[in-house]
Amino acid sequence: MAEQIIFFILAVAIALFSVLAVTSKRIIRSAIYLLFVLVATAGLFLMLHYHFLFAVQVTVYAGGIMVLFIMAIFLTHRPGEIVDRRTNRKVKSSMLLSFGGLIVCGYIIVQNVTRTYSYVKEYEMKMQDIGYAMLGTGKYQFLLPFEAISLLLLACIIGAIMIARKEKSVESTDNKDLDK
Repeated sequence: MAEQIIFFILAVAIALFSVLAVTSKRIIRSAIYLLFVLVATAGLFLMLHYHFLFAVQVTVYAGGIMVLFIMAIFLTHRPGEIVDRRTNRKVKSSMLLSFGGLIVCGYIIVQNVTRTYSYVKEYEMKMQDIGYAMLGTGKYQFLLPFEAISLLLLACIIGAIMIARKEKSVESTDNKDLDK
């Protein structure tokens, strides 16, 4: 009974903070709401006794990726600015596309849930096997995609710094023009 109550609390928190992350007018608040969603998802992994996925969720996503998001926001935007509302047509088309995506994802999940459940029930992977799969170079191992993602994140950081430097130089030239 206690597990069900904790599950429903985490599920409501994930749903509520997901909606708040998307609808918030301030970009920093959106990032913080996303952080809450990631931490609550880690709580679900902990309830399922997936301690490795819990640790990965907290360290990689809630820790590293959120720090990267917030740093990119600070470098590229003014965090205190209110984001403009979109036009009514864009909101309606976005809602329609989101609903369509939800239907497609729901269909895929319903079609595959029995197959996945029977597979997970029969064979549980050891932590060493997960480590070898993540950092191996053979077939069905993921060292190359892992390194490619790290290079992509590095390129994003460099791009954010370059954009911030350009904005800073434009602001400083604007301020010099105002002084004259």
